[in-house]
Amino acid sequence: MSRAALLVLADGRFPAGGHAHSGGAEAAVKAGRIRDAEDLAEFCRGRLHTAGLTAAALAAAAAHGHDPIMLDEAADARTPSPALRDVARRLGRQLMRAARATWPGPELAALASARPRGAHQPVVLGLTARSAGLGPEDAAHCVAYESVGGPATAVVRLLSLDPFEATAVLARLAPELDRIAEQAAAAAHGAIDALPAASAPLLDITAEAHAARPVRLFAS
Repeated sequence: MSRAALLVLADGRFPAGGHAHSGGAEAAVKAGRIRDAEDLAEFCRGRLHTAGLTAAALAAAAAHGHDPIMLDEAADARTPSPALRDVARRLGRQLMRAARATWPGPELAALASARPRGAHQPVVLGLTARSAGLGPEDAAHCVAYESVGGPATAVVRLLSLDPFEATAVLARLAPELDRIAEQAAAAAHGAIDALPAASAPLLDITAEAHAARPVRLFAS
């Protein structure tokens, strides 16, 4: 297992397309729900314990060796918003391109062939982690961090928030990130149907509204 591979996969400069997405933060800023670092912390905490946990468990399960096609179907069932399903598959397709160039392997090739339009991003990430020699908890940590790191970076741009404040928000969430990753990794050892399915209805609703906006800074 290579800890350096984990750093490469979790690096925001890894060409997986996440920089173009705010994880719902842009819609929250427009609605006035994120106005400062304190609001950002609450938004990130809520996202981590709902969508973040669900996605982290899917990634951990893929890294553990569960059938990625079945996991992709489980991800569909856990994503009621058509806009978010589309986003997850677009990000999955972009990540797949980067993953196959970096850690090529037969499992990634098989999923790419079975899902040419893209599998859900957490499933692809978990399979990428597996191909890189990483374990379920590594994959879960990547996704958990991504679930809050993306919104924090986006809010710096959207509100001209002090980047030191945004980074402090992420640092203070670190113990919760660890707990979510551990919970997700533990769940990955069970059946797919028993994976967490925590929901965030407001994220689903605002994702649909955001997708319909003619002008927006982020794709989601």
